[in-house]
Amino acid sequence: MPESDPTPVRHVILGTAGHVDHGKTRLVARLTGIDTDRLPEEKSRGISIDLGFAHWEQGGVRFGVVDVPGHERFVRNMVAGASGIDVGLLVVAAADGVMPQTREHLDVMQLLGVRAGIVAVTKTDLVDEETVALVREELGELLAGTFLEGAEVVPVSVVTGEGVARLERALVDVATGLEGRRPDGPFRLPVDRAFTLHGHGTVVAGSPLRGTVHPGDQLELLPNRVPVRVRSVQTHGESRDVSGVSTRTALNLAGLPREQVERGMEIATPGFLEPTRRLVVRLQVLATASRPVANRDEHRLHLGTSEQTVRVVLRDDAVQPGQAAFAELRTREPVVAEYGQRFLIRRASPATTIAGGVVLDPCVPD
Repeated sequence: MPESDPTPVRHVILGTAGHVDHGKTRLVARLTGIDTDRLPEEKSRGISIDLGFAHWEQGGVRFGVVDVPGHERFVRNMVAGASGIDVGLLVVAAADGVMPQTREHLDVMQLLGVRAGIVAVTKTDLVDEETVALVREELGELLAGTFLEGAEVVPVSVVTGEGVARLERALVDVATGLEGRRPDGPFRLPVDRAFTLHGHGTVVAGSPLRGTVHPGDQLELLPNRVPVRVRSVQTHGESRDVSGVSTRTALNLAGLPREQVERGMEIATPGFLEPTRRLVVRLQVLATASRPVANRDEHRLHLGTSEQTVRVVLRDDAVQPGQAAFAELRTREPVVAEYGQRFLIRRASPATTIAGGVVLDPCVPD
């Protein structure tokens, strides 16, 4: 029989962020006992390439962990994982300090509206206390004006265990102080993973943004509007009678061929989301962007777990770095969104995050 979650337990999605080789995956393994690098190429190269997943329970909080790759080539995967997180864990290696993807991952979390977080200064066993102090000073400058300003900075070593218990306490404190997402209303799950489970069929997984889901529910796969039925629900490898917001959720879908679903699609209550190729948004260009966003520029839109080409239509000629404006986003393929949803804009070449914003009208008629 499926298990029902014991109460009271607070559910929180924790997402890592940070430059490549700064120790995110090893830190997650120390906290959870789970190695999130599952691909043979990740094992052979010693770096994360795709999203990894883990979980653990501490202090009355059940953490679902999304471990993201830190290499600049895989920021697109990082963005897909960051779209549903509640708490960010920014990881900075003590020997290296702030690096390019430290800055870009912080920008991503800031633009996507991550609400709270902790900073871990890793690999402290390789440096002296003076170096750690210098990294703290550098972080103070980086985090000023962001959602991590004033966040606890915890020096930690997965080799010696220094700071691990303190980091666990800090994460629990942040999680318990966070206002929970509302579990009522329609269900919505952006798909970040899809696979076939032998003997069961197609399984999709993600971090639900709203609502709850139960075995037997009739939902739809978007943007293609394919009706689907939930055969079973799992969280962290265990069958459940219900799952929902802030809980890593896997759905076994009856009658859906694996080739019909991929990352970027969504599972939702029928009729809740309307596929569209036009969105009205408030666009915020990063102050660090190397050049303005010009009218009718084509870039890459990251919305939920989806990524596709988008044309930015403006009233004026351009939006300068550090400035904001209303805009229309026109996509090549249909997308789904709701009012108030955050998004990212990345330049295709060189591949960098340049802007983000908030959806104001999620379905402009053609």
